[in-house]
Amino acid sequence: MSSVPPENQNTPKQRPSEGQPSQAEKPPMFSQTGAGQSAPGQSAPGQSASGQSASGQSASGQVGAAPTSVRATSPKFIPVQRLYERISDEISKLFVGQDELVLGSLTALFAGGHVLIESVPGLGKTLFVRTLGRVLGCECGRIQFTADLMPSDITGAPVYDMQRSEFRFRPGPVFTQFLLADEINRSPAKTHAALLEIMQEYRVTIDGTSHRIPKPFLVLATQNPLESEGTYNLPEAQLDRFMFKLRVDYPSAEQEAEILKMHSRQVDLNQRLKDEVSTVTNPEELIEIMKLCGTVRVEDSLVDYINKIVRNSRSWPAFHIGASPRAGLALMQSARTLAAFSGRDYAIPDDVVDIALPALRHRVQLTAEAEIEGRTSDEELTALIQGIEVPRD
Repeated sequence: MSSVPPENQNTPKQRPSEGQPSQAEKPPMFSQTGAGQSAPGQSAPGQSASGQSASGQSASGQVGAAPTSVRATSPKFIPVQRLYERISDEISKLFVGQDELVLGSLTALFAGGHVLIESVPGLGKTLFVRTLGRVLGCECGRIQFTADLMPSDITGAPVYDMQRSEFRFRPGPVFTQFLLADEINRSPAKTHAALLEIMQEYRVTIDGTSHRIPKPFLVLATQNPLESEGTYNLPEAQLDRFMFKLRVDYPSAEQEAEILKMHSRQVDLNQRLKDEVSTVTNPEELIEIMKLCGTVRVEDSLVDYINKIVRNSRSWPAFHIGASPRAGLALMQSARTLAAFSGRDYAIPDDVVDIALPALRHRVQLTAEAEIEGRTSDEELTALIQGIEVPRD
């Protein structure tokens, strides 16, 4: 990897000027950081050579869009690319738009992580989880977190069996594969801790006995950014456990009109899932693909690039707290997964930039001065990444 030019040596200590041009004209799928010009022939997940996404929408430079050209693919990873496209197509039969949520959740699933979703109510998160479970052939569940929710309410607890005169463990709702933890910040800290331990260890320990959680296991936790009364903020140490923090906004006018047409007929959702959505894979195949994604090649120059992004966040003047080494692992794992979704056996800088904001925004904390000035973590992370030279080899 080439050395950073002199004009970029002090970028961690100063923000680029207002009019500084981005190194890339097209924003990536998740972020708008601009990693540098895409090389000829580059593509992103679900993108065909004609510039059409897996859902059939053209790349327009908006969030969820992707570059229009195609890089060389590997025969070993073409099945992964095709499976990703089939999954996206099936989800779009019932779930409209929200490309960042769909791609972010699938990336976290195949990279072995979990997702924190920040959105207002009513945007279809439960529908998405149920549709995802149907498409992938996995069980799904939902927990509504409340102020009186106890750890045993989600993990399960021993129940006395009168016939056998002994205690038997009754599993809680966490024993599923796709779990929607709705409004996680409404429960107390001890309940947060119980769920986060399960996310990390994939098991529940009751009375000295461990009970394994079935894999694949994906937690999609939500929190409402507009309402803070009666909530318990997740501490930074717990936020760091989530691979991504996704921000889900209202759909566009066209998408909302499509939602009204699609979901206003008062047809039973279970019946629609059965009739309209096909199962395209199974848990065993998902686990094998997760292992395959871990074999994607990451060059040393790209490792250095990821390392610089993470380390520079700790000295960036607008951040009180920078990203931890776990952030670098999240970038590595998810970049590998995005490369596999594109049919490649190697990761590129654009894979890193595409997931940089979701992977880092909840792991950094602004200083009081930056908050008073109205800056956001996304803006500062964008400026930070634009000041780091992209590897070209």
